[in-house]
Parts: sequence; structure tokens; C-alpha cells
Amino acid sequence: MAEAVKLGRLRKGRTAPNPAVGAVVAAGDRVLGKGFHERAGAPHAEVVALKEAGEAARGATLYVTLEPCSFEGKTPPCAPAVVRAGVRRVVVGTLDPHPRVAGEGVAVLAKEGLRVEVGVRERECRHLVEDFAKFVTTGVPWVTAKFAASLDGKIATRTGEAAWITGAAARRRAHRLRWEHGAVAVGAGTVRADDPRLTVRLRGRDVSDGPVRLVISSRAAIPAGARLFEDSPRPPIWLACTERAGERNIARLTRLGVEIIMCEEDGGRVSLGHLLRELAARGITSVLVEGGERLLGAYFDASFVDRVVAFVAPKIVGGARAKSPVGGRGVAGPGEAKNLVEVKRRALGDDVMLEGYLTNVDDLFAGVPRVTGITR
Repeated sequence: MAEAVKLGRLRKGRTAPNPAVGAVVAAGDRVLGKGFHERAGAPHAEVVALKEAGEAARGATLYVTLEPCSFEGKTPPCAPAVVRAGVRRVVVGTLDPHPRVAGEGVAVLAKEGLRVEVGVRERECRHLVEDFAKFVTTGVPWVTAKFAASLDGKIATRTGEAAWITGAAARRRAHRLRWEHGAVAVGAGTVRADDPRLTVRLRGRDVSDGPVRLVISSRAAIPAGARLFEDSPRPPIWLACTERAGERNIARLTRLGVEIIMCEEDGGRVSLGHLLRELAARGITSVLVEGGERLLGAYFDASFVDRVVAFVAPKIVGGARAKSPVGGRGVAGPGEAKNLVEVKRRALGDDVMLEGYLTNVDDLFAGVPRVTGITR
């Protein structure tokens, strides 16, 4: 199952609106086949692994991070295919939170006489599909807030200089974070101040296969010369704006290939709740919010953030006017502060990565029933 989780992570962020899944077929310690879901419409992980194993799969064990599906979508259901392959035992990381599956897949397997075990490395397997779980149970994408700051909590100097607060290792991990999400979002202020490309620049990764680049600006205030428009081929650029955006701005950006998402207003700004619903309608299951401070503050104030990833550099910037990573309204007292759970710390060169959750992932699986006749 540990190997299946690794396989599933290879395409996490690139399979939406489907979940990231990995699978291994084995006989004892001998691996017979491996597979992962590459993209929506492509064969599912267990089908790929079983095809690689071939006839050797008969009597073997299938390890799969997510319960095999039981209904036909863009591909045939997997549970009947598992039965036909002749495996004797199926080990499932977690049941599927999708209301149309939710235990039906393993029920099909058990009814056909296969030995089924559920809940192996369940925590890892649930986190692998946390975006999919939120998407199918709430109708909105999973939101990760990411920022890099100095030890004294600054993202830029008093003059606005923000480049390379953290080192190379932290920046590589930040690019990996982008890869793991369906969209990466920033405000127009960040585009003007930092001029980011918002692409994934990792060895072995195709830039054009990266996440949608989303700019949130009520007035559609993106400079035509921004580096967003330099890469070719490039991932899509979407702009979330309101009717405050003039027709001239919208026409200019449309000519540059930008897709416009017209959103409702909330206090004169883009309604983030409406935007999340619009993103879900377009098949986006996860969003990485990278800044700036106003946008991150708005997401935190609205309690839309599920996960936080912070990179902290051992530097002191100082300056009363130097920017902090999270703006917005904030809380009135320390007791109202948002406390992360499942907190992890990792050294990346001289920097430290802190990550934790504001959403309990298990809550997203609350609708999954207990299935009788299944070994858990």
C-alpha cells in the first residue's frame, strides 16, 4: 500500500475532477503490476496495474488506495474488472466518499467471493484524495493557503522587495505544491508587484500540463506585459472579476487568451464563495492560494482555507511597513486564532516548512457507511 500511495501522488493535481489513485498487484512480496490514474478519461489505476500483471493476477492481491468504482463514467466501472481479473484478495486504503460509490464497490467484490480488507494506511489514502472528497461532498474545491515569510513574519521589505526570501529547496517544494493543485491563485496586486509566471518548473514536468493560473481582480487589472503571457505553450489563464471590470479590459485580456469568470460582488470585491462554486463547475477540485496578503486574508476571514503550507526563512526583515503574509480582518483575540491540526515540520535547507490542516479530512468521509461482510 505504501507503494500504491507513492504511485497515486505522481499525478495528484492532474486527474481532476477524478481522484488521484495508485494500485499494485502482488503475490506475497513479488510485485506483478503497478498503475496510477493519469488523467480524467484515462484508465483507472487498478485497471492499469491488472493489465500489467496479466494472467499472473489470478490468485494474487490487489492493493489500491481508493475503493474501486462501481458505476460507469468516462470509463467502465472498475469493481467488475477486478472480479474478472481473478484476484483473490483486495486491500483498499479508504472507501470512496462519492455518494454513488460509498461502499458499493467493495460490496460488489465481497459478493463475488473476494476477500476484501479496508482501512490500510487509511490516513495517507484519505489525504491523497482530500480534494476529491471535498469536491464531491460539498460542491467546492479544496483550498490550500501557501506563503513564504521571514522569521519575523514578513513577505517583503519596507520597499516592497520580495524576491527569494526562502532558498532553492523551499522553492522547489513550492513548485511541487503547484503541481498538486488544479489551479494556483493570486490577486492582481501580486501580479503587478511580483510579476510571477505561476507555472510549474520542475524537472520532468511539462509546463503546459501545470495548473490553471487564476488571477482574482474585481476590475480585471492585469498588465498586458505581465510574464503570465510569456510561456508558450502555457497552462490556461483565468481571470475572476466583477462587473466593475470595464469592457475594454475584458476585451483586451480575452484577446490574450484569458478566460473570464464573471463573479458576484462581496463588499466591492470578487465573492470568493461564488468563485469557488464557479471553479467547481469547471472541474477544478483544488486551489493553491499564493497571495497577496489581502487575498489570503479574505480566504482566512471567510473560513475557506482547508490546509496551510508556510515556508519560514531564518531571516529578520523588520520594518513597521513591511508586509505580512496574511491581511484581512483577522481575529479580535488570541482565543479566536485558527489552530492547525496534523501539523508537520520539515527542514528544507536552512528554511523550515510548516504545514497543517484547518479541515478534518475524516469529516469529508462521514457519509461513507459501514459495509457488512467486509474485513476492516
